[in-house]
Amino acid sequence: MFAIIGIVVVFGAIVAGYLMEKGSLLVLLQPAELIIIGGAALGTIFIANPMHIIKAMTGGFMGVLKPPAFDKKRYLSTLKMMFEFLNKVRKEGLLSVENDVERPKDSLIFKKYPEFLKDHHVCDFVCDTLRMAITGGVDPFDMDQMMERDMEVHHHGAVAPISALTTVADALPGLGIVAAVLGVVITMGAIGGPPEEVGRKVAAALVGTFLGILLCYGLVGPLSSNMGKGAEAYNEYLQVLRVLMLSFLKGNAPMIAVEIARRAIPAHVRPTFVEMEKACKGSGASVVGTAAAA
Repeated sequence: MFAIIGIVVVFGAIVAGYLMEKGSLLVLLQPAELIIIGGAALGTIFIANPMHIIKAMTGGFMGVLKPPAFDKKRYLSTLKMMFEFLNKVRKEGLLSVENDVERPKDSLIFKKYPEFLKDHHVCDFVCDTLRMAITGGVDPFDMDQMMERDMEVHHHGAVAPISALTTVADALPGLGIVAAVLGVVITMGAIGGPPEEVGRKVAAALVGTFLGILLCYGLVGPLSSNMGKGAEAYNEYLQVLRVLMLSFLKGNAPMIAVEIARRAIPAHVRPTFVEMEKACKGSGASVVGTAAAA
């Protein structure tokens, strides 16, 4: 939502300032310049990137226009889910959740949290880790290394489309100059004609440079920066899950593991301990009693 507001503010401020100086919007409407710059930028994307990165760029762009995925509500829901899941493990043993991790879509616990099942990577990250724990024979240190490597691979894949989009943003001023040079070439061919016609062609050439710089610093560059922050937020979410599962695998009670994970949540979306209590058990006394009994 804020990305849409920002885009409107950028273009609105530029158009408003231009009109305040009695500029004509018709002069800025140069479809040929936009086709040159936009088409060339799109072509560089296809030249430099495989299809899976192009699809990821499209998905990342759509994600920028949506509300943040990892807010306090999402973290509270995750802590509640994991507390419920680990509490079942503590009471009934690891084998009791084998069907849950093998078929998460059929799990009575996971089905209550559709945002978890919808995110296939998060679901696989949790279920694959717990599957190894059920199998047994894996040291917690090795499990931690396994989760860390999984996170690194995912983060590398998430950053690749961002780097590609940043490269396009860096190229846009140069493509604007290309459009401007072509406009100058056309203008030189009109030398000797009416001054009004020469003036229009010079204006069209300058609009090419203007569009290249504007799209770079006012649209594509900020979008890639926003996508980068989204990738960091996703990695922080996986880090919380990693801390939670590792803490439990080391022998901590479910409530202790959830509290350790809560401390790993970024401060601006971190729920308080009281909020976590209410989400997990509905009353502070029962939570404390559960932790003490464990």
